[in-house]
Order: sequence, then structure tokens, then C-alpha cells
Amino acid sequence: MDIFPDEIYIWQHIEKTAREVAARYGFEEIRFPTFEETALFNRGVGDTTDIVQKEMYTFSDRDGLSLSLRPEGTASTARAVIESGKYADTLPLKYYYIINCFRYEKPQAGRSREFYQFGVEIFGAQNAAADAHVIAMGNALIRELNLKSVALHINSIGCPECRPKYHDALREYFRAHSDELCDTCRKRLETNPLRILDCKSEICSKIADTAPRTIEYLCDDCSAHFDSLKKCLDALGITYSIDTRIVRGLDYYTRTVFEFISEGIGAQSTVCGGGRYDGLIESVGGPRMAGIGFAMGITRLILSMKQDGVLPEPPANLTLYIASLGDAASVKAIEIADRLRHTGISAESDLVGRSLKAQIKYANKAGAAYTLILGDSELESGKAQLKKMSDGSQVEIDINNIAEMKAALQ
Repeated sequence: MDIFPDEIYIWQHIEKTAREVAARYGFEEIRFPTFEETALFNRGVGDTTDIVQKEMYTFSDRDGLSLSLRPEGTASTARAVIESGKYADTLPLKYYYIINCFRYEKPQAGRSREFYQFGVEIFGAQNAAADAHVIAMGNALIRELNLKSVALHINSIGCPECRPKYHDALREYFRAHSDELCDTCRKRLETNPLRILDCKSEICSKIADTAPRTIEYLCDDCSAHFDSLKKCLDALGITYSIDTRIVRGLDYYTRTVFEFISEGIGAQSTVCGGGRYDGLIESVGGPRMAGIGFAMGITRLILSMKQDGVLPEPPANLTLYIASLGDAASVKAIEIADRLRHTGISAESDLVGRSLKAQIKYANKAGAAYTLILGDSELESGKAQLKKMSDGSQVEIDINNIAEMKAALQ
């Protein structure tokens, strides 16, 4: 994915806002490698998921070790927590990351093979209050980005104790429709029937509409956890809807799952998805430790911001453009621009030999707040006219007095 300056400011705005909101909620940044041992994702993400079976970029190194480009960030964070021994620190652990991920998928609007995520993870907090804390942080970021068309959907998919009964109910239901299911879902029927609920095929989706609901099969503990989450969200004033079709695509999820869904940006409408994964740390070689988190797709956030008309204004990066006429003036322009940069002022001068008229045109296109024209007369007198582009007003300045020039530009 190539991102040029005429769009990168949107990405920077989202990343800056995400960092600020994360800090307010007590999350600290973590960074980890772009690729990991494939076994980590097989164990952590799950070998029955589409990601592991179809979408990972996997290769062998010179020693024959199987490595994969990261398809998501949670498994890597869990591995880092284990290897560093951070699980023995004061809990909970709260991390965020901004990363690029890789999945071999069919490119379409809101989905590409290299994509960028902002994610958060909490380790060591079992209570539903932690679920609400993570959801509240995601909700705060969405509101800070001024998104209006994004709605929160929540569900509970139970735990290893109660989920087998639900799986049995799903298998019984979907077997009656097995001839109508897509090839992928016929395979899921035996390996992971929960994933059929998330199939994007119109036929499978229609069949799933009347399938047994997850919340009807929760054990007492999972039901109490879900009720506690709803009470916390109500107390926080966060609007949500219960959506029993949300199951998420990764095997490590337990109990709470949720999505922030944007209406109107196409098939890839989930801008944020997450949930609880209480068995993940243990499954990748660590102690038993609760966990919950989410990931936001930055491209999808941008699509949603465009739809809602809330993109930030492009920044005015250039304070001064110095146009020059003649070789001596060109050298002086280079000198002044560089001296101003050392004082914190953004300044540019001609680097490609444009005519004076072309330089002024370029200054306008670049959005320069001020322009200064240098020629032989200005060099001789040491004085030049500083022009404010917004209203055309001018003030005479000493071209050798950088402090005076800086003051005039502020």
C-alpha cells in the first residue's frame, strides 16, 4: 500500500488521536517483530481459522524454520508477555500498538493484503469491568474522530465449559441444511460450526438467521459475566445492541465479543472488532491469564470518516516560500531558508530553476502562509517585502535579521 502526502495527514491524525486516547485510558505502547514462528499463530489464532488455513504468508528460513508475517497483533503481544516474564508484574498489563499486518485475501474496498491496525490488549483482568473499559476506550476514540454512523454490537460466545453444548446444537441445526451450505461451511460444520454464523455467503447467512443463539446456551458464570458487562456499559452511557451473529474469526475468543460497525462503507463494515481471550496466554506456553482487547482497521476508519464528512483539514506545513531572481538571490534564499529552519520555521526556496512567475505559482500551490521575493535590489538594500498570502498585506523586513524575520512570521 502506497500512501502519499495528500492522504498521509489523515493517517497521522488517526494515529495521534489513538495514542492520546490510549494514554488517557492507561495503555502503553508495545512493539514486536513483523514475522514470528508460524507455530505461534497456529496455536494462538487457531488452526481451524481462515487466517491460518488460507491467509497467512508463510516461508522457511535458511535453517528450515517456518516463519509467518503477522496476520494480527494479539498473539504476538501474548508471546512477548510470556518471553519477557511481564506476566509476573503488577496486573493488569495494558498495551497498545499500531502495526501493519498481512493476510492473503482478495483485495476490495476496506480490505487489502497489507493493512494497518491500531490495537489494545489487557492481560490479567477477569472482571467484566475490564471488558467495559476496553469497549469504552474504543468508543472514545470513535467519538474523538467524530464518527456518527458507527454503532456498537456485543455478544457472548461462552467458555470451554458451555460452548460444546452450543456447538452440538449448531451442528444439529446446520446438518439439516448441509446440502445448501457453501463448501467452506460444510467443512466448518465438523471443525468449527460457530464460524458458519459469520459466513458472508447470502445462502449461508440466510440459513444462519434462524440458528440457535449463543446467549441461550451460556453457563451461569458466562451469563453473569455478560449481564455485568451490560450493566457497566449502561452505567457508562454507551449505547449498544446485542447481536448474536457476532462470533469473530479467531479461535482464541471466549465470552465477550464485540464489533463497532459502520453503516454504508460496503461489505467490510466492521471498523473495530475484539473480545475476551482468557485461554490465549496458556495456549501459547504461558500461565493461565485472562485477556481482552480489540483491533481497529485504519483504512476502514478512513472510509467511515469520508462517508461521515469528518476528515481533518490538511495541515498548513509551509510558513514561508522565498522566491528568487538571479544566481546571487538564489544563494541568499537558500541561506535564509536554512537559518529559519534552525529556529523552527518551515521555509522553502527554489530548487529546480523555475522562473519567478512559476515560483509564485508553486508557493500558492504549496499553501505557503508568506512569500518573500529576492532580487538584486533586495540584496543591495538588505530589505525585502514579506507578503501575507491570506490578505495580501506586506511588511518590510531586514533580510539579514533572522530574529526579526521570525517574529514577523509568527
